[in-house]
Amino acid sequence: MFSKASMKILMLCYEYPPLGGGGARVVQGLSKELARLGCDIDLVTMGFRQLPRHEQTNGVNVYRVPCFRTRSSICYLPEMTSYVLACVPTVRRRARLGSYDLNHTHFIFPDALVSSLLKRLTGLPYVVTAHGSDVPGFNPNRFRFAHRLLKPIWRNVVRKAEEVICPSRSLAQLVERHCPGRSVTVIPNGIDVNQFSPRPKRRNQVLVVSRLFERKGVQHLLQALGDLRHSLVVHVVGAGPYLGELQRFASQLYADVQFHGWLDNDSEQLRELFEASSIFVFPSEPENFPVVLLEAMTAGLAIITTEGTGCAEVVGDAALLVPPRDAPAIRSALQALLEDSGLCRTLGEAARARVESKFSWSVIARQLSS
Repeated sequence: MFSKASMKILMLCYEYPPLGGGGARVVQGLSKELARLGCDIDLVTMGFRQLPRHEQTNGVNVYRVPCFRTRSSICYLPEMTSYVLACVPTVRRRARLGSYDLNHTHFIFPDALVSSLLKRLTGLPYVVTAHGSDVPGFNPNRFRFAHRLLKPIWRNVVRKAEEVICPSRSLAQLVERHCPGRSVTVIPNGIDVNQFSPRPKRRNQVLVVSRLFERKGVQHLLQALGDLRHSLVVHVVGAGPYLGELQRFASQLYADVQFHGWLDNDSEQLRELFEASSIFVFPSEPENFPVVLLEAMTAGLAIITTEGTGCAEVVGDAALLVPPRDAPAIRSALQALLEDSGLCRTLGEAARARVESKFSWSVIARQLSS
């Protein structure tokens, strides 16, 4: 795909740090690695408040288009629409000036919609990476009406792409189901394996980092704490519409649950939580290939996450897997780790080894260039 080191690439992603979640961090890491390998990257994304309209970071030219967005952690459909309207003339102008070899777009909606229009206007081919909620049926609570309304356009955008990439086999199967005959390439998300460092001594605390939607399953972890025969501190990092409900639930428990809200991914507070905690719990339902699990693996945490989702593809056998929505299973897994420090250490070491061998950006870049 990226067949020569000196390629000039136009990259589109409506979310780029400090905006967004895991998908934004994937784009940041990938663009940084491609720039390091010699590619010339122009990345177009959403503007937000006082963020500069243009800057060069990690060797990448970042261009932010003016649009309407109210929160850094989540973007709603009308805000995406304002981005599309501002993005089309911007990328058309850049394509005329830039002589790009390829447009690598992240998220089928809204970004690949822009890319398909750009291809029609300028002939620039595009490759699209899907990330989850941009695929119908992945998240039934988000964009359900939009996916139903725009299904013919979604299929057209997917079919016109030179290549469609999904980070997990489960998401690829969903794309293939909604767009029969479309071949999909599976290439995992990557991470800077030096982002966090394992510590030999850790505190007796559990860490959860997630956008706080009901489907993320944090309520099942809280329910699991009710009859747990150990005292420990649970740190919940993240924001979202389900935060208030989780706080009300936690206030009825005897357990020490601390909510930190949204923390910047580069903050010292988040680093301390990852490196000082001993257990990481991510009890989500439908998932693609969560970057937050990669982060927990770089920190060498013992992980509890859900089977039958993209989560299992990330952790392999380097974690304890539980069924979604199963508080008793989470409780049993916590109990096992709290009572066996050797198991906790073994899983953490296995997680660190797995992320180094399979998901470093140098490994992922080789897959993209093959």
